[in-house]
Amino acid sequence: MFTHKTPIRIHYALTDQMGFVYHGHYAQFYEIGRTEALRSLGITYKSVEELGVIMPVVEIHTKFLRPAKYDDLITVVTKVTEMPLHHKIVFHGEIYNENNELLNTGTVTLYFMNAKTMKRCDMPDMIKEKIKEFF
Repeated sequence: MFTHKTPIRIHYALTDQMGFVYHGHYAQFYEIGRTEALRSLGITYKSVEELGVIMPVVEIHTKFLRPAKYDDLITVVTKVTEMPLHHKIVFHGEIYNENNELLNTGTVTLYFMNAKTMKRCDMPDMIKEKIKEFF
């Protein structure tokens, strides 16, 4: 299993009138988490796109347990719990506050697609080689 942690400070602009993080921002937190998780392996979205492959989100699920609030330092824990197969990768996420309270859980599924044909394609070897060592 591959796991990565990304800290994010909650700025005022991310909160709603109640002082809680607006629910729509959680998808962005998961995006930041998976981007930094891949970067920790030496993989950037830019390097994948240079291979002619794009990675659109095709499914996202999230469960809200507790609100994140202004000035909280949250930690996005990003996991890949099983070796990705062929054309897709599933990221599991958990968001914790500074007291290690679980605030949110989610999963995000992305496909690997040929940027020209817009058809699904196999996971690039550069990703396969980096991630297989965790399984």
